[in-house]
Amino acid sequence: MIDVQGIQQRWADGPLEPWGALLPDQVKAGLSVLRHGDIPRWEQALDSLPDIPVGDTDLRSGSVAVHASQAIDNATLSVLETSLRGLCPWRKGPYELFGLTIDTEWHSDWKWDRLSQHIEPLDNRRVLDVGCGNGYHCWRMRGAGASEVIGIDPSPLFVIQFAALQRYIQDPAVCVLPVGIEKLPPKLHAFDTAFSMGVLYHRRSPMEHLMTLRDSLRSGGQLVLETLVIEGDEQQCLVPQGRYARMGNVWFIPSSAMLILWLAKLGWKNPRLVDESVTTTDEQRATDWMSYQSLKNFLDPEDPTKTLEGYPAPRRAILIAEAP
Repeated sequence: MIDVQGIQQRWADGPLEPWGALLPDQVKAGLSVLRHGDIPRWEQALDSLPDIPVGDTDLRSGSVAVHASQAIDNATLSVLETSLRGLCPWRKGPYELFGLTIDTEWHSDWKWDRLSQHIEPLDNRRVLDVGCGNGYHCWRMRGAGASEVIGIDPSPLFVIQFAALQRYIQDPAVCVLPVGIEKLPPKLHAFDTAFSMGVLYHRRSPMEHLMTLRDSLRSGGQLVLETLVIEGDEQQCLVPQGRYARMGNVWFIPSSAMLILWLAKLGWKNPRLVDESVTTTDEQRATDWMSYQSLKNFLDPEDPTKTLEGYPAPRRAILIAEAP
């Protein structure tokens, strides 16, 4: 599922070599059945994917797409859909594989459209994507010219979903590893750009998260930080008591102004806000490929500007800064 040896060979004699030495144990632990009992079922779905001759891929459009080099019969398409549905729920996307649309919970392409115009060009850059899910944005980063994209996410399902896509796209310059950011070796200083999207509010220590991101980058490397925020000045931060939008692992939601102060205090250069917007139920919603409850179920039906718990409804910001 993950070509650890191939990754180690690519990283040999470079700044990522220390991480490569840790990869075998990290991957083994991350994909252990002891972590999640559904892994054998997901692996079976992965193994049942049909062999389809690939013509070309499109990593630059909204739907990451793979096209066949020849006509595909309906029986093969049926097997493809059954296998991919065995990996539900699909949260990040959308994808189109041989004419089959995976309509994911998130319109992740909308987030990419909001940030792509503000970041440094990714041409020939080594990129880290923290909390990457199934790797949708990793593919978009590669399509934007990145020379290597390394996504990390501790969820085995997302790693296996990525493996299903990689089976057809077959691009060794992109990988998704079953680890969290705490597994990175300290002070790698290896990446040109680091993305952290939808992660910061899940961290008990947001300052530690921002420091780890800083130390993963070379001097002058760029951080792209996307996270929940609240409206307010530099003194405002929400610490939810209990759940937030039915999520139990939300610790701190600062204002964008406070977040800029946090970044500056940690030595980040030129921290700045490039986008802030309210999340809509058009961007995050239940679909046939993610049939569980989604954003509209987490909002107060009488006042959608608030969550069920009475907190401000999700508002997300994108900030950019450079490593010292």
